[in-house]
Amino acid sequence: MNDNDRSIVAFAMLAHATVHTYELSIPIFVVIWLQQFPVTQATLGIVVAVGYALFGIGALPGGVLADRLGAKTLVVACLLGMGGSFLLLGFAPGVPTIAVALGLWGVAASVYHPAGLSLLSTGVDERGTGFAYHGMAGNVGIAFGPLVTALLLLAFDWQTVAWLLVVPAVLAVAYALTAEFDEMAAVSTDGGEDDAGSDGLGGFLTDARALFTAGFALAIAVVLMNGLFYRGVLTFLPDVLGDFLPPITDYVRLFEPGSAMAEEFDLASYVYVALLTVGIGGQYVGGKLTDRIPVTTGLLGVFAGLAVVAVLFVPAAQAGLGPLLAVSALLGFLLFAIQPLYQATIAEYSPPDGRGLSYGFTYLANFGVGAAGAALAGILLSAVGTDGTFLALAAFPVLGAALAVVLSRVGTRQSST
Repeated sequence: MNDNDRSIVAFAMLAHATVHTYELSIPIFVVIWLQQFPVTQATLGIVVAVGYALFGIGALPGGVLADRLGAKTLVVACLLGMGGSFLLLGFAPGVPTIAVALGLWGVAASVYHPAGLSLLSTGVDERGTGFAYHGMAGNVGIAFGPLVTALLLLAFDWQTVAWLLVVPAVLAVAYALTAEFDEMAAVSTDGGEDDAGSDGLGGFLTDARALFTAGFALAIAVVLMNGLFYRGVLTFLPDVLGDFLPPITDYVRLFEPGSAMAEEFDLASYVYVALLTVGIGGQYVGGKLTDRIPVTTGLLGVFAGLAVVAVLFVPAAQAGLGPLLAVSALLGFLLFAIQPLYQATIAEYSPPDGRGLSYGFTYLANFGVGAAGAALAGILLSAVGTDGTFLALAAFPVLGAALAVVLSRVGTRQSST
């Protein structure tokens, strides 16, 4: 990569890891809040769900703002907003203030993906490599954010930990203030300033209609299939893994059977973190593939792999620890290998000057509508059990693979890169 590429990718990687560190630290805090405040799981679940919902819903207006204000400006605002929300969280005397802080975090974090991916897709010549490193950084936050939060809570109270988590945002903003790069270095636009679109609802509707060609609509449908499968599988996976894993004392003689430490050490949680960590490699491979093969071919292959893994997951888990770890690692690899592929697909089937809006729709579908996969998985687990749930969820990657085939045949690329 050239200097401009490296500067953009470093900035985006730092910001992406920070976003997901905050996102995955929240469930760790939930355990403490349930103990410290007179609140039910249902109430606190609603409070957290609102923040996560805003994380997805805000992606669409975030995409509009990215095209209007510039991606770098919006990412810096995102970092400042997230840091400020966790600063407020550390002062929270009760659940109402926690709700406000998490809501503010959701609003601030929601603009990152459309802005950050727009920046990568328009400013980085080696786009596939940029997406790969960017995705790997996100997985570092996803995997190690909750781990770091849990370790800090061993030494500090939760308010202090919330304040300490402001530090990554501060560091990212400090880097942004010194970094210089050209946001549009990798693309050419024909219309100059007027291509940014007109203001107001009418301008938004005009831009959206121009964006939604048959190819882009199919690409969004592909993203939606991924989002439904991703949330459906990962939301309850720690509980599912716990059903198949014996106590830690059966494998590691660190704790006495029945001791308090043995009870607190949840082997399923660590297998879950390992699965997410394997996803770092998946992000890298998926990003590299976008530079070497047609993105629709990559989507077809990964979706097919996910469908097979979903069908085989429960039989493999029932076969013993080794097969369970193998199928979990493969699941983690494929779940995240697909992300740079669909990100590059959106870039190919959207115009450069509407890239922020295109990624806004992408993450509205992936995080917003895709969150329905979690509700569906909960209903399925109650009705048909783990085996039936994984078989039903396999329908999403099957549909995704079919949509990728259709996209390859009827979609018209809009990208000028």
